Amino acid sequence: MSAEANPPGLFARLASGWRDRLGSTPPPPSLPDAATPADPVAHLHPLLRPHAAKLCSAAAAVAQVRHGDHVFVGTACATPRTLVAALEAVEFGVSDVELVHFLTDNAVPKDAAGQATTRFRHRSFFVGADIRAAVSQGLADYVPLSIARVPELIALGRIAVDVALVQVSLPDAFGYVSLGVSVDIAPAAVARARVVIAEINPQMPRSGGDSVLHLDQIHHLVPVDGPVIEYRHPAVASAAMEQIARYVSGIIEDGSTLQIGLGRITNEALKYLADRRDIGIHSDVITDAIIPLLERGILTGARKTQHRHRIVTSFAMGTRALYDLIDHNPLFVFQPIDVVCNPATIAAQHKMVSVTQAFAVDLTGQVCADQFNGEFYGGLAAQGEFLRGASRSAGGKPIICLASAEDGPNGEIVASRIRAVLKPGEGVTVARTDVHYVITEFGIAYLFGKSVRERALALIEVAHPRFRAELFAQAQALGYIGAEQTLKNMRAYPVEEELTATLKDGRSVLLRPSASGDAQGIRDLFHGLSDRDVYTRFFRKVCGLSDRDVQRLCNMNFENEVAFVACFGPRENPQIVAQSCYFVDPSSNLAETAFMVHPAWQGSGLGATLQRRMAAHAQARGVRGFVAEIMASNESMIRLARAGAVTGPNQVTVESNGGTVRITLLF
Repeated sequence: MSAEANPPGLFARLASGWRDRLGSTPPPPSLPDAATPADPVAHLHPLLRPHAAKLCSAAAAVAQVRHGDHVFVGTACATPRTLVAALEAVEFGVSDVELVHFLTDNAVPKDAAGQATTRFRHRSFFVGADIRAAVSQGLADYVPLSIARVPELIALGRIAVDVALVQVSLPDAFGYVSLGVSVDIAPAAVARARVVIAEINPQMPRSGGDSVLHLDQIHHLVPVDGPVIEYRHPAVASAAMEQIARYVSGIIEDGSTLQIGLGRITNEALKYLADRRDIGIHSDVITDAIIPLLERGILTGARKTQHRHRIVTSFAMGTRALYDLIDHNPLFVFQPIDVVCNPATIAAQHKMVSVTQAFAVDLTGQVCADQFNGEFYGGLAAQGEFLRGASRSAGGKPIICLASAEDGPNGEIVASRIRAVLKPGEGVTVARTDVHYVITEFGIAYLFGKSVRERALALIEVAHPRFRAELFAQAQALGYIGAEQTLKNMRAYPVEEELTATLKDGRSVLLRPSASGDAQGIRDLFHGLSDRDVYTRFFRKVCGLSDRDVQRLCNMNFENEVAFVACFGPRENPQIVAQSCYFVDPSSNLAETAFMVHPAWQGSGLGATLQRRMAAHAQARGVRGFVAEIMASNESMIRLARAGAVTGPNQVTVESNGGTVRITLLF
């Protein structure tokens, strides 16, 4: 985090535009810099003069801390650094004092080597950069608890708060100050504390929503006048993270409501929403990543179920550009963290999308998100509430994302993050029962409602290709998948080959490469065929598909074996309504083709659409053409094969052989 000058121009105009549209009052002027006059009150801002008796130095304020007190410290970019520094500097000190906090910035003093030198015990709900050294040194305790549950425990006294240190804005004419960029758990701490001490900063933006305190709730005011802490997300440094962000953005639909979170991937994914419409925000935290969406008119919140056309959050971490947008802007609704993160409220949002970055996932879907290499890293925040809420939202998408592999000190790949079982020191943050989407740079796996076998196969297919064979063998050894299962695909899922096609009757389907997890969907398609369709497809009467049969139709190596499926319905629960495949004969460089189309979709042009898609795929890979063996009575498939598949010259030859017809199509 760093402090920078306030950028003029576009953001100021944008903030002004929202104020004009939604209505607000102008901010009060800053505290004057003039020398203190003889009248000790005259130099104060007029709105502070009635409360002059509460003004004091930081040292005088923290003198109210007693031995054994539990001191709450405000969050993130509203960390009251001046007060914490004064407490650390108390000459004779106080004993057995514990500092209680969520995410902080420079609340823990450190020496030149980065070692924590705090005089106090810390109790933290998040292991960020500020507290990590103290945790490692045994000076701080990490509490693995959803931050959304903290206000409840404070109110019950199960998390003790005797003194609350916060940072607030200047008061308004009625004596109300704003908690500014960090509401989160502060209202609960203020309500419980014996003593409330506030840094009052004219540069703290005045946020809307439930962010105000009356000065009667504050015992001591410490004037400070400095830039609000700023935070910039580090740039996504790897191609893997960028690809994951693209996958995430690819499944975010128009009208979705997003949780931003602090993860780099989520913030990166927002860059790829340029063609979306009516995106809304309901998030524990917001960052600068929302600004371009506001500028482009993408972030309107027009389809939100609650607080339509408003951005709902609990705290903000960004630059002055974001803070200027927030200041006196009714577009933003700041609420306590337990209100924002209520699972029922989240579930009520329209197409709620929640993204959680993980460190590891096992083959059954258990997720570790707050430990890395045995050390606590990050925390639960409110991800559990958002994942469960998104799962119950109409059209919602709870997403877990992670890089497929760990990198060594020189950037080399050293281990898979998708593991047969989680390692010692990797606690389960998200239960397998709550996991829906898992995204790596190699594709998207959907696990909810799937068996252990289906989960293991889906996760292996999005693991790094270097580790897939090893994971497959481990899964078989654990009994997750049977001996008859095979593993052929060793490459990244080719998301670029997905295509949405609109058919002659107006219906749309997703054409995509097949995956081994499509086995049941293809079985269902097979059983939906008429007896005649089965006979003309397989040249014999077939009552069912063995595991080996169905694997041959979906588990391809995508080198000389390729299959596509046509899916109808949502991505998390699609119906496979057609399947096509081709197998290349290396001696002739011709590929034999085969198709299945559900009776309800025959005559819609779906078969021809699949034929064109496969031909384009094969032609791009240098295949000479297609060969099809078709029963002479199967007139529709003969017409399809003879019609050709791609635009441009082609050569079709037809050979009759008794009851069958052999059609060769050269590209």
